[in-house]
Amino acid sequence: MARNKMLALVQRYDVAAPRYTSYPTVPCWDEETWSPEKWIQHIRLQWAQSSSQGISLYIHLPFCESLCTYCGCNTRITKNHGVEAPYIDAVLAEWAIYRRHLGESSLPIGELHLGGGTPTFFSPSQLRRLVDGLLDGNQVLPGASFSFEAHPANTTHEHLQTLFGAGFRRLSLGIQDFDHGVQLLINRKQTEADVWRVMIDARQIGYTSINFDLIYGLPLQTLESVGDTVEKALAMRPDRISFYSYAHVPWMRPGQRRYTEDDLPKGKDKLDLYLLGQSIIKQAGYRDVGMDHFALPDDALCRAADGGALHRNFMGYTDRYTPLLIGLGVSSISDSWTAFAQNVKTVEAYKAWVNAGVLPVFKGHVLSAGDMQIRKHILDIMCRGTAVLDGPAAQSAIVLRRLAPLFGDGLVSWDGTRVKVTKKGFSFLRNICMAFDERLHKKHVSQPLFSKAV
Repeated sequence: MARNKMLALVQRYDVAAPRYTSYPTVPCWDEETWSPEKWIQHIRLQWAQSSSQGISLYIHLPFCESLCTYCGCNTRITKNHGVEAPYIDAVLAEWAIYRRHLGESSLPIGELHLGGGTPTFFSPSQLRRLVDGLLDGNQVLPGASFSFEAHPANTTHEHLQTLFGAGFRRLSLGIQDFDHGVQLLINRKQTEADVWRVMIDARQIGYTSINFDLIYGLPLQTLESVGDTVEKALAMRPDRISFYSYAHVPWMRPGQRRYTEDDLPKGKDKLDLYLLGQSIIKQAGYRDVGMDHFALPDDALCRAADGGALHRNFMGYTDRYTPLLIGLGVSSISDSWTAFAQNVKTVEAYKAWVNAGVLPVFKGHVLSAGDMQIRKHILDIMCRGTAVLDGPAAQSAIVLRRLAPLFGDGLVSWDGTRVKVTKKGFSFLRNICMAFDERLHKKHVSQPLFSKAV
């Protein structure tokens, strides 16, 4: 009976919805209020107010040797490793432009993340040159968090040792699924032995937090294959597991047209995959953290959740909040808390802008007072499972009206001041946040923008 009720909820709420790594979400940015000059003003203002908290740096390294067809990231597929040095030169040149605008000879760095693409496409020596260039003349704050994403099949002992020597202690391995048939269809090739090799190396070297990315809802997945994948992952005892719903957006990512909707588990079949994986992970001692994330109780992500410090940004969930996030590299997104900016999306345009001494930001958004209020509510829901409706009374009434069906289904509660997510409501966080999303409700679109919520 409980499963049937859950299935009815999934069928009702499995609609296109943002993942809310920002508010407003990128498709709802109001670019008429934005300009590169305004962006520079906003980063300077934020820096003047919060320099003691340091800067969070995200570096997008887009290159991959082959296309994983499930992937929704901005990538460039090539086997030519001659692209490494010129790209790192451009990233360091972009960072130099930011340093000039901030007007500081030494900047405190609180967080550094290498994402992709495939960061381990780059040689260890090039990655070390990148990190040394980013940190040169700057200060690494006590307790700073350095992390990188890696493909198990091409991550070497030298990669791990080199980045550890540069200050990295966190590692995220993209696994997705161990089943050979699923891997073949999504073109993601790594073996269980590859992952064990990287795990053993990383632990021996001294990495203190390792995350596995797993995905449910991929083509040809079954209860048996997902259960087997999760069990194999748990045997390696990562500190964190991200168990994501596959985002099927073939109108944005043509590589996903390698398979059809008929190949994807849907409805009760997809629900069963999620419930099985979640059950196995939690039985192994991992705790729910926010949406799609699980961590061991002594991991920093759990400690942040317990202490009310859990945060969510364009990199996903993090155990710290830094008001100024600067994204470097093609398509990277930056956040000054009062404004967003995104870099141009092709490598050629990116290098041309940077080589001309211009920040390569081509679009953005300046947050209004209303945006800031809604952003706070959505962050509170995503990170703490509760939000106080302390905005204008008329807006709060609109939010409560939108939430009415979710109240009726027992996904949220209301005590006259505070919206609180119930235990079963945590599987529908994206739907709950949509009730607060004023810009999404006002936007009229003629084509799909987001993947399904469940």
